[in-house]
Amino acid sequence: MTDSTDKPTSDIPLGPMAQRMGMKLISASAQEVIGTMPVEGNTQPFGLLNGGASMAMVETLGSIGAAFHAGSGRIAVGIEINGSHHKAARNGIVTGVARPISVGKTLAVYEVKISDEAGDLICTGRITCLIREQKA
Repeated sequence: MTDSTDKPTSDIPLGPMAQRMGMKLISASAQEVIGTMPVEGNTQPFGLLNGGASMAMVETLGSIGAAFHAGSGRIAVGIEINGSHHKAARNGIVTGVARPISVGKTLAVYEVKISDEAGDLICTGRITCLIREQKA
């Protein structure tokens, strides 16, 4: 991948899990990745957005940003993820915005902030990706 999208975001693979969860990519570059996800279908038994769904969004968006940073011929592999859940979401769409905290030759760390439709912060997550040469 390159520093900015060289193809439509609809052509950037999200992976089967993210697709099943209804995630959509809005924009993507090494500097910022934006995506959305419906709350419906991604809830825990009490009707709230599942924390695991939020963390899946953190990993998806952060990994895409790290892959853009890594560049062609290299891959980004998540090695650590964490998150804090600030407020419950019960319905609607949440939006995640991933931005780099620290990027280098072998590691890329991204912070992802997930907000509800009112703009209230739902979750803050961080993912660290190891950057490696892609094997043939």
